[in-house]
Amino acid sequence: MKENDFFEQQTMSSRVKAGIVSDYFPQYCKIIIKRRIPKSIRFIDLFAGPGIYEDGNVSTPILVGRKCKADHQLKDLVQFIFNDNTHIAQLKENYLNEFPQGTFPQQVYFRDQTVGECEKIYEYLEKSTHEGKFNESPALLFFDPFGYKGMRTASLAKFLENWGNEIFIFINTKRINPALENDKFEDLMRLWFPTTYEQVKAEKTNTRTVSERLNLIIQNIGKEFANSLKSSIYYTAFRFQEENIDTTSHYILHLTKGAKGFELVKSVYNNFANVDTIFDGINTYTFDSKKVNDNIASLFDVKAENIFKLKEELLAKYKHQTISALKLFQEHQRSCLYSFDHYREALRRLVEDKKIEVFFTDNKQHRVSVLIDKDCILRFE
Repeated sequence: MKENDFFEQQTMSSRVKAGIVSDYFPQYCKIIIKRRIPKSIRFIDLFAGPGIYEDGNVSTPILVGRKCKADHQLKDLVQFIFNDNTHIAQLKENYLNEFPQGTFPQQVYFRDQTVGECEKIYEYLEKSTHEGKFNESPALLFFDPFGYKGMRTASLAKFLENWGNEIFIFINTKRINPALENDKFEDLMRLWFPTTYEQVKAEKTNTRTVSERLNLIIQNIGKEFANSLKSSIYYTAFRFQEENIDTTSHYILHLTKGAKGFELVKSVYNNFANVDTIFDGINTYTFDSKKVNDNIASLFDVKAENIFKLKEELLAKYKHQTISALKLFQEHQRSCLYSFDHYREALRRLVEDKKIEVFFTDNKQHRVSVLIDKDCILRFE
């Protein structure tokens, strides 16, 4: 598909990608607000597109705007910054038709710069928005290039350094994978992998499967941010399968320094995934548009296998311990891909298996055996 034909008709994968980002952003804002209310919370989309496809479906800028408009507190706080070097006039028209001037008190910006050629973009991303102790304008950056041009991991890492800032990166592995094998793209690939380029190329030759190769790319992008920031970060990928064949087409990668963001994105991913995958260090949350109308039951219950694995992990780690369900969830989820729903199901099954005892300290009657709550106390055998 040519880039200028991309917005003719929205694919299911594009709809899911927009859904993930637009569902995540308002909940991300609520996490920020619980800590402190800043001057603004920014949504930055550097490859925004026209906002509406030719088939009438809306994309991320409109979807995010609708979610924030519906929330009185967010409507006053959010600030939208949209950039697109081709479609910005069309986006502005479509956006203002739906959200007339004044809908959002914070000024909405529309820019038409080319990411990769405009240094001011990187200067803006690298600029600290801290005033004294606090970041006054935390932001979620949606970075969605058509291929691989414009990505500068070092600049995005500086952006991520500020408290509250988070990133979604759309990664077209169909382009990056061959580009790593072609020397004429070395300069561009070194912008993606400034410290691990040689290592990625070397390790790629030793991978046995395509899945391992793509996972290597994703993991090293995450490591680049950790190396640059010299601190731990959480990075979580969501995989999209090809529209017409059984291979991976691209990923969306979320990066954050906060455990709450990591917790949230896994729940959002879980809501949009329609393929059960075993979290084995290579596979992750997955959407396959070919399975949208597939009502045939899977031969193997993969979800049950993940629940079984999580049960075994919890039994081993918390043997003979007494702990609240909330504390267990918060500390254990930081090191794995399991979402809130996985923990709730695993813990309830452990009660059924008589592996844990449960009691509540809130003096209330509960219809379910386990709630992920501070008042739900678990005693492991």
